[in-house]
Amino acid sequence: MAATPSRMITLGSKAVDFKLIDTISDKILSLEELKGSKGSLIVFICNHCPFVLHINERLVQLANRYQEKGIQFIAISSNDVVNYPQDSPELMKQRAKELNYPFPYLYDEDQSVAKAYRAECTPDFFLYNSKLSLVYRGQMDDSRPGNGKECTGIDLSNAFDALIENKAIDPDQKPSIGCNIKWK
Repeated sequence: MAATPSRMITLGSKAVDFKLIDTISDKILSLEELKGSKGSLIVFICNHCPFVLHINERLVQLANRYQEKGIQFIAISSNDVVNYPQDSPELMKQRAKELNYPFPYLYDEDQSVAKAYRAECTPDFFLYNSKLSLVYRGQMDDSRPGNGKECTGIDLSNAFDALIENKAIDPDQKPSIGCNIKWK
């Protein structure tokens, strides 16, 4: 498993709107209709990446905790499903149901959304404020598959708490690490 870091794009960058199929509801959803009252976390994930498998349970716990506080979670898979069929929309839907994703799991078939966001890896996190300006683009925490550190979600939690409390988010952010997005 090759570890690829996220690209640390400029804080304050504006979120790019999109319309993608939600594999859970089979509806086309846009960022504009999904965005949270306090903020929106866009996370690029997939079904097979060991880094995503490592954080999935904590991601669901964080979503269950913070969505009720106004942070909308939006998961997107942009992987090439021809060469990585385990990331197909049908299996995305199955995974979302197995793990009780409390957020949409969108399929970026043409990979245009991943390219627009300059996503590099899975998981890759982008937290936007209520005006859809980027405030955090770092890791969930220091835990990685096999490194023996507990997956706590502390870095994301700190960013969520600061955003909700209208406090400054530390601009010194560590990149996420994961499998590279499987480009076509």
